[in-house]
Amino acid sequence: MHKQTIHDVELRGKRVLVRVDFNVPLDMEDNTISDDSRIRAVLPTLRYLIHAGSKVVVCSHLGRPKGKVVEELRLAPVAKRLSELLELPVTNTEDCIGPEVEQAISRLKEGDVLLLENLRFHPEEEQNDSGFARALSGLADVYVNDAFGAAHRAHASTVGVALYLPAVAGFLMEKEIDFLSKALTDPAPPFAAITGGAKVSDKLALLENILEKVDFLLIGGGMCCTFLKAQNHEVGQSKVEEDKLDFALDLTGKAAEVGVKLMLPGDVVVAESFASGVPFKIVSVSDIPESSYVMDIGPQTIESFSAELRKCKTVIWNGPMGVFEFAEFRRGTEAIARQLAELEATTILGGGSTAEAVGELGLADKMSHVSTGGGAALEFLEGKTLPGVAVLQDK
Repeated sequence: MHKQTIHDVELRGKRVLVRVDFNVPLDMEDNTISDDSRIRAVLPTLRYLIHAGSKVVVCSHLGRPKGKVVEELRLAPVAKRLSELLELPVTNTEDCIGPEVEQAISRLKEGDVLLLENLRFHPEEEQNDSGFARALSGLADVYVNDAFGAAHRAHASTVGVALYLPAVAGFLMEKEIDFLSKALTDPAPPFAAITGGAKVSDKLALLENILEKVDFLLIGGGMCCTFLKAQNHEVGQSKVEEDKLDFALDLTGKAAEVGVKLMLPGDVVVAESFASGVPFKIVSVSDIPESSYVMDIGPQTIESFSAELRKCKTVIWNGPMGVFEFAEFRRGTEAIARQLAELEATTILGGGSTAEAVGELGLADKMSHVSTGGGAALEFLEGKTLPGVAVLQDK
């Protein structure tokens, strides 16, 4: 990575403001965290700072409070879980700026950790307000961004603060950028990209950016219906983006021109209702009933996709193969995940729903890298510059 990291700055005795992505799912009934993977992901950075003798000041957003205090979105449960994982006390303030926060930081000793309250309780955070950024930066001597999941947002805590403090990357940020960059610039061939999810429009830039970099492009999920429709298949009641039919045809033609094997489902799972607990059946894409919804890829498609993946040394995957939230329509996603888990290859997963699916299947540790950034990973793979990365100091 061409940006400085925490290896490149003096840390002992310094107040270090660490931007993390603790936007974790909360169980509102008992105010507990249902998935702590985003907290675990930054532990290497926090432990390094602690052992280096820093006074660690952690900040994050949680949910969408829209610039006001929402009691259910306070970070107290996160502080509790972070304390358990670090096996040391983590102080939690009731705001993220102001005199009380400054006093709490003044009491920190080397190796102590403090977690600021939800940044988005202040509207100025998402506005990238310079005054709010200065107030945050006044709390520290060094700024560390380890929130890859928020790096595509130009907010006060991801961009503004970096204008006032030495700004470097944490280990998670470094890992994310290194894995995703290598996939785009120097992948071990053969290289496959798997794309899914609901809409082609969400993946336009991704498809265009990776087309000439891959050997195989496998398209599933709801978005495959637009591609199937472009090839004159009827897709029943499934959503088709009519304004993207020409794009689908053009991409298919470009793939053929550059020697990329673009694969669509040959069979699919269909149901009469877009719901769980309804009858379903497997049909050829040539025989999708007019009254049905496409809900998942079929077994023949699973095998044909898997056969190509078994040849690969690099795979990136963004978007589930079916309606994963319904148990009977997660088989395609599960089968692809299990196939990737068996490969002797670099496997990189981006996108929140893909990461969630693999996590639920207990296969995350079988992948080379599961990105913690949904939108950020997608924008990076689209070739966009992430503002939260751009502002970090160059090596």
